[in-house]
Amino acid sequence: RPLQEISESFQELAVVVNSQNLVEVSPFCRACSRVSVLFACLGIAFKFGEIDYVAKVKDLEEASKTISTLQSILDHDVRQNTVKKAGSHSRNLLRVKRGLDMVRVLFENLLVTEGNSLRDSASVAYDQVFSPYHGWAIRKAVAAGMYMLPTKSQLMAKLNENEVSARVHMQNYITASRVLILYINDLFISRNFGIDW
Repeated sequence: RPLQEISESFQELAVVVNSQNLVEVSPFCRACSRVSVLFACLGIAFKFGEIDYVAKVKDLEEASKTISTLQSILDHDVRQNTVKKAGSHSRNLLRVKRGLDMVRVLFENLLVTEGNSLRDSASVAYDQVFSPYHGWAIRKAVAAGMYMLPTKSQLMAKLNENEVSARVHMQNYITASRVLILYINDLFISRNFGIDW
C-alpha cells in the first residue's frame, strides 16, 4: 500500500525535524523514492515530472554515500561554489522538495474537492508549485496531459486504497511533509540562497 508507506515514512522524518535533529540524506531519499510511485500513477501529465524527480532523488541517493545530512549537502556545495549550478546536489534537493510540495498541494485539494475528477486538484497543484519554473512548451504539455489523468477512484484502486483510508494517509502526509518542506526551505533561506530559482 504505497500511500500508507509514503505517509508513514514522512511522519518519521517529521519526528526527526520536530526533535531538532539533522535529517539524514539516506532515509530522506527512501521516503522520496516512495513518492515516485504516486507520480507514475498520475500518468502522462506528470511523466516529465516523474522522470525529473526520480533522477534528482537518485542523485541525492548517490550523494548519501559521502554526505550524511541535508544540511551537509548545502555545506558541501557552498565549499565547492556549486549551490545554484545545474546538477548540483543542492539544486536537486530544491527540485525534489518541489515534487513533495506538489503532492502536498494535490492532496490538500483532493480532500476538499467533490466528485471523481483529479483534474482541478492536479491543475491547482501544478500551477502553484511547478508552473512558475517551467517554460511555455512544458506548461502546454502538462495542460494537455491533465485530460488524461485517472479518476479519483482509478487512482485509489492503483494505490490499493479506499476513500476512508486514503483520506487518513493523505492528511498524515500533508501534515508531515509541511514540516519537512519548511525545514528544507529554511536550509536555503538561512544561507541567503532563497528558494525561487
